[in-house]
Amino acid sequence: MHMTESPRPSGAYTTDQDPTPYPYPYDTAYSTAYDGAAGGYPPPPPYAPDPSSYASEPPAPGHRDRRAKRPVALLAAVALAAAVIGGGTATLVGQLSDGGASATGSTGTVQGTTVSQSSKGTVSGVAEAVSPAIVEIGAASSAGKSTGSGVVITEDGEIVTNNHVISGAQQIEVTLSTGKTYTADVVGTDPDKDLALIKLRGASGLKTAALGDSSQVKVGDQVVAIGSPEGLTGTVTSGIISALDRDVTVAKDDSGSSGENQGGGGQQWPFEFGGQQFNGDTGEKTTTYKALQTDASLNPGNSGGALINMDGEIIGINSAMYAPSSSAAGSGSTAGSVGLGFAIPVNTLKADLDTLRAGDGS
Repeated sequence: MHMTESPRPSGAYTTDQDPTPYPYPYDTAYSTAYDGAAGGYPPPPPYAPDPSSYASEPPAPGHRDRRAKRPVALLAAVALAAAVIGGGTATLVGQLSDGGASATGSTGTVQGTTVSQSSKGTVSGVAEAVSPAIVEIGAASSAGKSTGSGVVITEDGEIVTNNHVISGAQQIEVTLSTGKTYTADVVGTDPDKDLALIKLRGASGLKTAALGDSSQVKVGDQVVAIGSPEGLTGTVTSGIISALDRDVTVAKDDSGSSGENQGGGGQQWPFEFGGQQFNGDTGEKTTTYKALQTDASLNPGNSGGALINMDGEIIGINSAMYAPSSSAAGSGSTAGSVGLGFAIPVNTLKADLDTLRAGDGS
């Protein structure tokens, strides 16, 4: 061992042969156990003091080394750091959980924002979450202009609506909930199911709707309908599911009279139910599908819009509604909803998406 010359006189430091207890502070329990032992030696300290830490002299007897408190301070610092990191981890997990709602699903649709936990089960919560994904569709044809609604299902502008809303259209204009407008092209149609898929030109980063599971819907479930009745974009109504599997018959594809509010005449899309015709003649080309029945108020322009459960998931595409004739209503205009509305189950849409995207149903 390398030794340095000490300026202090001999005997100023204790030696290994000195039976006097070492003055370095140690635990009282160890002191009691070893002070009476032969030679009076205490156990070696957990680490030796660093002589360089003292300016000129070693600590005086009874003086507690300030460095001995560092492990406690270190533990406190580690605990504090762990708490901070733990909080950051919780925040990150929350962000990932919220962001998971926007992940692209296996079907290619983007799962939209669902109702926040604090607003779950409320109409206002559903409206706030889903309204940005519901659009107004204006379809112009040689017979006039029809107005309907649609549901955004991808961030780049794929929109689902009813076939009868855009059938025969020569130009399609879509208005978002923000008021921004786009021109749209027809991707594919399926007249047998009264479904159509259109795509906005140059759109990106759009709010999208989450598609639910209509097989889980029960009579009495609360629902919310969002659409553009009479051109009133973003109108919200609510009600319940009144019945399941209603056989509803609509006109299949008649470009001469299709659409809603065509030419400003307030005409509604006609349909058949129970062997009777409502809202006009459906014509010769018809198709029948199983529909969800709801008492949520639907009016001309709601077709193609969303029927939504209280978790903010789309469970149906609104497609038909009953209104009494103008003569029965006693006025010169078509009466509004009387609580008989029908929607195409969302599972029918999900099963048809690949066909619509391929344009095979056109």
